[in-house]
Amino acid sequence: MKLLNVLQSWGKVLSGKIPMLSIEITRECPLQCPGCYAYGEAHLGEGGPNLRSVSDFRGDALVDRVVQLVEEHSPLQVSLVGGEPLMRHRELSRILPRLSELGVYTLVVTSGVIPIPREWLGLPMITIAVSVDGNPEDHDIRRAPATYERILRNTEGRKINVHWTVVRKNIEEPGYMGRYLDFWSAQPNVDRIWVSVYTPQTDDNSAERLTPQNRAELAAYFNEVSARYPKMSMHSGLMDAFLNPPVSPADCMFSKLSVNYTADLRTRVEPCVFGGAPECAECGCSMSMGMHWLGEYRLAGPLQAKHLIHASLAVGRFSNRVRGGGGGLRWTPPADTQPTNDLVQIER
Repeated sequence: MKLLNVLQSWGKVLSGKIPMLSIEITRECPLQCPGCYAYGEAHLGEGGPNLRSVSDFRGDALVDRVVQLVEEHSPLQVSLVGGEPLMRHRELSRILPRLSELGVYTLVVTSGVIPIPREWLGLPMITIAVSVDGNPEDHDIRRAPATYERILRNTEGRKINVHWTVVRKNIEEPGYMGRYLDFWSAQPNVDRIWVSVYTPQTDDNSAERLTPQNRAELAAYFNEVSARYPKMSMHSGLMDAFLNPPVSPADCMFSKLSVNYTADLRTRVEPCVFGGAPECAECGCSMSMGMHWLGEYRLAGPLQAKHLIHASLAVGRFSNRVRGGGGGLRWTPPADTQPTNDLVQIER
């Protein structure tokens, strides 16, 4: 992260805004991926609604309300997730040009189950990330019907990033990670390979959860092969952050500097995009790793980016109090709005 980006983020917080905004634009998804945090029963809070039960928007209402949220929060970067965002590809074809005109970097995270519209290719400041979790023998079962064959067909001729969430099997099976990186590095339309690691909830006992030995082996592997795979996002600084993650949301830069909305565009996902009660000490989120590494970035002498950010958080709180709230800071609760008749219930 360059100094300019650090100062831009700092300036956003000082002005009562947030650098990052994430919006689950639909509750619909044709996939049934095991371990999907978005459909966890506690994703929106223990005992509260979940992504299956919230109402969501479509058509003009979705377009207008997403743009309204972005204008309200004025983030540096917005992520449009789901559900499966391309279930709303017609609305996205109207939303993305407007966000591009606003000068907001926009990330759309998709399974690749639906063809990516070609008209998105010429839009500046738009990135498409396709989730590919493992090699075909695992991914095609886990993420059906978004199989390798379908992803390759639906992304042909489109510039994409590939996002991989590493689970325990990927580390313990000899040669597995090299096969994955070799295949996607060779695809000419793949610009970057982003790597995250499975982040469990506190009560998660699944076989996908990494052991401490897995985490150490994974960090050593990525440090060893990073030069071999220039498209891969991992480097030694991120691996240091991975091995020493924030122990709680209060210590997490990503949690502090982002706001996340679910599909009713009203309810916030807390304490970060995972919702529920993530096991922060085992966090593998690529954004969290990046922000944690950013916090350690030295600006001058002993001064680190996190020192400026922590100071700006306090100024932002004061600024919001003086203005009577609003501004969309992480700790400012959203307005208590009531559901309207233009919400629709969708069955997943």
